[in-house]
Amino acid sequence: MAWIVLVLSGILETVWASALSRSEGFSRPLPSVVFGVALVASMVGLAWSLRTLPVGTAYVVWVGIGAVGTALYGMVVLGEPATLVRFVCLAAIVGGVVGLKLVS
Repeated sequence: MAWIVLVLSGILETVWASALSRSEGFSRPLPSVVFGVALVASMVGLAWSLRTLPVGTAYVVWVGIGAVGTALYGMVVLGEPATLVRFVCLAAIVGGVVGLKLVS
């Protein structure tokens, strides 16, 4: 169950990072509220998963999911460059996250 909560918390990290970019310095109310709610929920989920998972593994998985998700959001929604090199680097992050899960 801790792994499921951790993955959902990582996805929420993508949500809050994306909402932060849309908030335009907290000048837009709806993205600002989405940012705050997703941030708190993401942290609560991470904290809950740390009851049973090692902090080093859990934190890297949480950050990895958030980083890859946010980068993909940027490419798909915001029109950021989607180059082969970027995808290879994102695949390396995913590989590291999967590797940590397998050895934990």
